[in-house]
Amino acid sequence: MMHLKSTALILFTAMALTAPANAETPQPSTEKKIEMTDYTPEQADVRKAIDELIQTATSYDVATLDRIYHDDLEVIMIDTDDNLNFANKEGFKGLFRAKGEAGDPPMNTWAQYHNISVNGDTAHVLLSRKNDLSGQNMILILSIDLIREDGRWQVKREVIFLRPETDAT
Repeated sequence: MMHLKSTALILFTAMALTAPANAETPQPSTEKKIEMTDYTPEQADVRKAIDELIQTATSYDVATLDRIYHDDLEVIMIDTDDNLNFANKEGFKGLFRAKGEAGDPPMNTWAQYHNISVNGDTAHVLLSRKNDLSGQNMILILSIDLIREDGRWQVKREVIFLRPETDAT
């Protein structure tokens, strides 16, 4: 259980970071930097939902997370030792609640968006994050699936891949 909690804390950190919509972030020379003006209106709505998610997580606003996360949320993390860890909505929100109750300061807001695709009422976001909560600088690659229900985008699944930041050159 303790391993799951520490792993979930890393997972929590992955969600708790974001960059403002106009932030400059480093890009590999082979990639086109995605600007907000490059998005369709649908993609911009999804980007706004993810930005809100991560800003909300950063401030440990569990009530707002409850609205952003779908009731059937599934979080899957693959750590650097290829271990799989899982969390549901209540378990994942509990991590944010604990951080807020402990008085932890807001977390880093760095994020790099790689792709946002929208197909009707479903969407997918691929982004990178940085995090050192585990005591080691990590790069997190997130694959986030969303569904539009009840008039808003909700996070249905997150798959998070961890790797040491030193591998990200």
